[in-house]
Amino acid sequence: MKFSFRKFFKSFVYAAKGVTEVFRQEQNFKVHTLMAVLALLLGWFFHVTPWEWCVLILVITTVLAAEMINTAIENLCDVTEPNQNETIRVVKDISAGMVLVCAVGAFVVGIVIFLPKVLVFLQALL
Repeated sequence: MKFSFRKFFKSFVYAAKGVTEVFRQEQNFKVHTLMAVLALLLGWFFHVTPWEWCVLILVITTVLAAEMINTAIENLCDVTEPNQNETIRVVKDISAGMVLVCAVGAFVVGIVIFLPKVLVFLQALL
């Protein structure tokens, strides 16, 4: 099989279209993106360590990827079964639960990283 640079770079275009579509389609993805930007700005403001940056980026990408997987599952479910269906409802709920678990984990990571820095900052103001 021959490697094709054209096919390789086209795959990035398709992937970018996927990110654009989920951003356009899903309000929760916009909220998660806003929270990610806020976390990155806080990281910059508080001069987080390289390891803290790694953890922040990891949890941000995990939440965004989970939201994208959830959206794909929901869209696929809607196409395959447009009517009310108990099994599809359970699949969609589990998929949404995956995003919730990731978001809660990211929130806890944010508290662990930023709370001590915020407290020191507030103490310096007083």
